[in-house]
Amino acid sequence: MSHAAPAPSLAAERPLLPLSQLLKLSIYWFGILTIWGGLNNIILPHRIDEIDTANAGFLLAIINGVAVLMAIVVQPTVGMLSDYTVSRWGRRKPYIVIGASLDVVFLFGLAASQTYLMILVFLVLLQFSSNFAQGPFQGYVPDLVPARQVGTASGLMGVMIVMGQIAGVGVATLGLPGSLFLATVGLGLIELATALVLVTSVREGSDAPPRPGSWMKVATSAWGTDILKESNVLWLLLVRLLFLGAVTSTSLVLFYFKRTHGLVEEEAAGLVFIGTLVVGIATAAAAFPGGKLSDRFGRRPMIWAACGIASVGMLLVAIAPSPWLAIAAFVPFGIGVGIFLSVDWALMTDVIPKDTTGRYMGILNAGTAAAGPIFLLVAGQVLDRVGAIDRTLGPRAAMVVAALFLVGAAVALLKVDPTRREAVAIAASVA
Repeated sequence: MSHAAPAPSLAAERPLLPLSQLLKLSIYWFGILTIWGGLNNIILPHRIDEIDTANAGFLLAIINGVAVLMAIVVQPTVGMLSDYTVSRWGRRKPYIVIGASLDVVFLFGLAASQTYLMILVFLVLLQFSSNFAQGPFQGYVPDLVPARQVGTASGLMGVMIVMGQIAGVGVATLGLPGSLFLATVGLGLIELATALVLVTSVREGSDAPPRPGSWMKVATSAWGTDILKESNVLWLLLVRLLFLGAVTSTSLVLFYFKRTHGLVEEEAAGLVFIGTLVVGIATAAAAFPGGKLSDRFGRRPMIWAACGIASVGMLLVAIAPSPWLAIAAFVPFGIGVGIFLSVDWALMTDVIPKDTTGRYMGILNAGTAAAGPIFLLVAGQVLDRVGAIDRTLGPRAAMVVAALFLVGAAVALLKVDPTRREAVAIAASVA
């Protein structure tokens, strides 16, 4: 399907934004990752392990897979709707406020759930509300940030993602021996607070391209077959799916410390927090300079470096003879993740079509929302099946799977043309 929208102003022509505005554009990432850092690394593994220890890896993959189907549908669709929305608040803010508010409601329901089925139901609802806000939110960087600041904005985003993950794991870890209910609800309140900071401080304007038909037509056009012509988007989707799938290996670290190194629940959870902190510090340290360096050396070389460094770290985790050597191995893993998180976002901003940024950012992020479930479906089965032979080796084998995913991401990146979309448009108009 075609989209009758006028060509937007080139990012290169926009005025530079002050650092404070770039920080405000990034703050909501902190809130989003606070929720998913706490749920994926501590709360969901703990609760599912209590329900069925023998099949915990498989059940974790299933619950995430079903929930993420909601994300894959909602994020591009609502992102596309926001591209054409006109309101006093602008295009994106109404969706962010509604989604963030519902997140708190559904986290309350998840916290109160006592069965696997009800946990699944509320996780699906949470994926709906979270992605209802996230799809439109992701349009901000390509909408507002000039080309010269994309690397900086992406680096700040990477820092906020890491800080949010650390905060989420910290809140969940504190709640583990005390009140996991309060910790789960608390994740949502933190996210709602960051959403309010965003919507009250970011100046997004209210301009939108003319709507090409009914709202139903706009929503369904998010899934138009014209996406198949965007080979860069499709290959970058695969790169993100493989790399971010490997990052999901952190959700198996609780099993790793309990089964491989024989630690009790609270000791293992404590090391998960320390490991998350180590990964977070390394990621934050690498994210900002990674984004800036990609402006100088190119996006692809920096992502290849990220894949190599992270895969070495994950292999070292897989063979670590003690918990503390595994913690040390999280340092290179975190460095690789930090470089990727910042540079990958800059590459996405460079190559997507600029007329409907909410749609394409939603597609790239909703598609890679499947990264975690796909990785867990593979690595979870490896964990369970190898673990049935030797309980201590199951988690080690899952970490090797993560390293292989990282290698696959590096190979897929060969097919992505990193030429900035604005440059392609200018060359075509001159020709």
